[in-house]
Amino acid sequence: MTPINVPAFFAGIHQAPSPCKIFGSVIMLIVCQLAPGIADAGFAVARGPVPVFNVPDVASIGGSGRPGPDRCGQVRELEFIALAGTAFRILSRQTRSGILVYRVTTAEYSAPPGRELFIDARQVDELQEAPPERTRRLPEKSEIIRRLKSQRGLPYFWGSNRADGLEGLVPQHEAGPDSSRTPSLAGLDCSGLLYQATDGWTPRNTSELVHFGTGVPIAGKTVHQIIVLLKPLDLIVWNGHVVIVLDPETAIESRLECGRKKNGGVITTRLAARLSQIMAGRKPADSWPRQGRPAGREFVVRRWYP
Repeated sequence: MTPINVPAFFAGIHQAPSPCKIFGSVIMLIVCQLAPGIADAGFAVARGPVPVFNVPDVASIGGSGRPGPDRCGQVRELEFIALAGTAFRILSRQTRSGILVYRVTTAEYSAPPGRELFIDARQVDELQEAPPERTRRLPEKSEIIRRLKSQRGLPYFWGSNRADGLEGLVPQHEAGPDSSRTPSLAGLDCSGLLYQATDGWTPRNTSELVHFGTGVPIAGKTVHQIIVLLKPLDLIVWNGHVVIVLDPETAIESRLECGRKKNGGVITTRLAARLSQIMAGRKPADSWPRQGRPAGREFVVRRWYP
């Protein structure tokens, strides 16, 4: 196991007193605590796995209400599942369906522009001061590969980096007359497969994975020329999907294939065949364009394991 010191997310943040503390009156304190959406900076830490959603009505996710699974069995309102010890900054509080909900930010996840993050307050411990960042330890390469292989056959599940997905974390979707057709809340998405195998060491989104580690020069090369450069755990990645190299012959990924059994899921494929398939629609590039530069139909290879 390799230790790492992760930069503290809240280091350098000026912790100004919240409006409640500034005014100090009983009336203002009540308003700040109970009025929905009132800004009241604070902090929280995850006691266990905590689903992080992009809508505030977290109580209905996966349950009999809406939002719920779409026609492909995906809960698009799920952004990721925070691991135990994840630190949050609370931006505001509101009550939905009788549940206290926090609007938050976290160093563990960069939300897409214009998207907000929400968690169920019952699943975290609230703190007055910024907690330390979650302790991270990178598993050995052989252990990561073993974990990746062990997930073969799991369904694809949008936003999940936990094999059980949302099962046990939210009220289950009500079963219909044929319970075998009830959408599963278990599975992993493409970057979630890697995130789980590394204990949350790697970035959670492909938008960050395209810049993670060191680029392998592949521009202008053929399938065979690229394959001889690849090493186990290299990432074949673009903004939207990641394929992980297991060995010189094999790749693994979690793919959404709506309408197929389990809507796709975690599969292994022949590396040469998968790379040929990718290169039929994308061209190899040495690096991914930085923000502000448009990306075309490209992919990159990133080497990240120390």
